Amino acid sequence: MNLCVIGTGYVGLVGAAIFAERGNKVVGVDINQEKIEKIRRGEMPIFETGLSEIVLKNIKDNKLSFTTSIKEGIKDAEVVMICVGTPQEDTGAADLSAVWAVAGEIGKNLNGYKVVVTKSTVPVGTNERIAKIVRENAPDRAEFDVASNPEFLREGQAVEDMRNSDRTVVGTSSPRAMEVLKKLYSDQISPIIECDLRSAEMIKYASNAFLATKISFINEIGQLCERAGADVSIVAKGMGMDKRIGYKFLNSSIGYGGSCFPKDVAALYKTSSDEAYDFKLLRSVMEVNDLQKNYFFKKITSMFGDNLSGFTYGILGLAFKNDTDDIRESVALKIVKMIRGNGGRLKVYDPAAMENTMRALGSDDIIYTKDMYDAVKDVDAVCILTEWSEFKNLDLDKTKSLMKKPVIFDGRNLLNQKEVEGAGFIYFAIGKRTNGYTEEADIIRTAVLQNGGNKHK
Repeated sequence: MNLCVIGTGYVGLVGAAIFAERGNKVVGVDINQEKIEKIRRGEMPIFETGLSEIVLKNIKDNKLSFTTSIKEGIKDAEVVMICVGTPQEDTGAADLSAVWAVAGEIGKNLNGYKVVVTKSTVPVGTNERIAKIVRENAPDRAEFDVASNPEFLREGQAVEDMRNSDRTVVGTSSPRAMEVLKKLYSDQISPIIECDLRSAEMIKYASNAFLATKISFINEIGQLCERAGADVSIVAKGMGMDKRIGYKFLNSSIGYGGSCFPKDVAALYKTSSDEAYDFKLLRSVMEVNDLQKNYFFKKITSMFGDNLSGFTYGILGLAFKNDTDDIRESVALKIVKMIRGNGGRLKVYDPAAMENTMRALGSDDIIYTKDMYDAVKDVDAVCILTEWSEFKNLDLDKTKSLMKKPVIFDGRNLLNQKEVEGAGFIYFAIGKRTNGYTEEADIIRTAVLQNGGNKHK
């Protein structure tokens, strides 16, 4: 089939590459000429393992091409996919300006029957307005249908998720459009959920909101475990063995971030408010997540005092999650800002997100290091803020020899508590009673607060 994919972010670029890999002829469209040129050279604007190779191969095989012209992109397309961003507005609502603009351009350039598919995450009712905009801008008697086909890709695993999805949701009122999209997805094993437009739109939001709820719930359990002397990791394991619950998204941590969960939960709550319904559970989910970073930061100030001037902190992890360079709504960066805002100096390292962080935060009181051991050298404490697998293998003896004081704040519960404490560290985790609350820690804490960061070693 001939496809046009408008937008070359996580959804659009990965989607275009995998649809081409499946034998379709795909044209990717983006208004940014420089971005298009880089993609053609194999320089991906996003960090996804294997994506560059797939893109270059399909360009070489003439199954994938890129342009800045929507007119050129949709000329031969049977299916036109809208994959532009829908960032969060100050009100919590999704900013749909890019979606409306693309819909208008599609309408102006219709030259035959096409299925206009929205893969961008959009609120309930959006596709009906897309249909209206396309119709208002289209030539007389132009034929088209609109469908909602939300994506469920995880950043860092987007290629694999696109190849092997759990399910494909297709919402449309048109039997003709449904048949076209069933043909497009005919080679996949996972089921297709056929539904109306509004249900398809809601499935995406409901899915992300539920996963965010699991995260906030286990973080609340973690707060209780820490106070009551239980271990949230063991509790989560016991919960996850129940098939009705499952293991995923039960890792107590500093909270969720990224480009999806925060904005999608907020957008769904805004939708509930627009419909005159107070979605109390979602309001609590957002509140719990927002507070989680503050609880973690209080662990740092309990050890070093409210004024962090004179102390240096080694930061391991800057991206909002592992296996991506995305720092949008990264809780790690929020904690970095809190430390810097209270006078602390920073040495930071992330396997993928260093350039993005440098552009976002600059270099004032921040040293960007070459690896995780460079980041922990001569620091007063280490903060693990992103769950990169390499941080799990931190050489504790080497790390301790490099640091000023053996203090670790583990915001992702990556390390083994017994091993860390056995190596002589003062250890703070999430949802666990650690030796950071013992008399030994109090002795170090007292010395730190009395001597200040410039004097102790």
